[in-house]
Amino acid sequence: MLRLKILASAVPLAIVALFARGEFLTGPRACIEIAGTSVQIAALSWQAQQYVGFTNDPSRATVRVQISDNAEAADFTVIDDIDTAEAGACQSSAPSRLVAISRNPSLSDPVIYLSRDGPADYRIFVSSKNFSLLDAAALIVGARGERHRVEAASL
Repeated sequence: MLRLKILASAVPLAIVALFARGEFLTGPRACIEIAGTSVQIAALSWQAQQYVGFTNDPSRATVRVQISDNAEAADFTVIDDIDTAEAGACQSSAPSRLVAISRNPSLSDPVIYLSRDGPADYRIFVSSKNFSLLDAAALIVGARGERHRVEAASL
């Protein structure tokens, strides 16, 4: 009976530990490494150190990201043709910086306008089974960690 009580009390603790780390979600999470720092999409939004939002209204955007049709014209390119992420692809000695996509970003969070038209602060090209266009835009803006003045965006 004592074993059953111990087991009954240990199972909820294990579930809480998995939930707290976000490890119960399977599958690869989009990540990039820039200057020795791994930047990754957070499995759970409350884990993120930075939030980014998206808008369909270019006047509300603080960062404009253009979807490029060719990899050579892009500032950030993601191309893969595999079903799973490469083991250890985003491992670094420093802890990963986690970015989450917010539906209601605060005034201090970057707000991204993603389109195929310019002007743009960044240009991305994505051909991936693991990264979505939103993931790529959130990662490049999250990795830079800055807000841009849209008026100064390049043509």
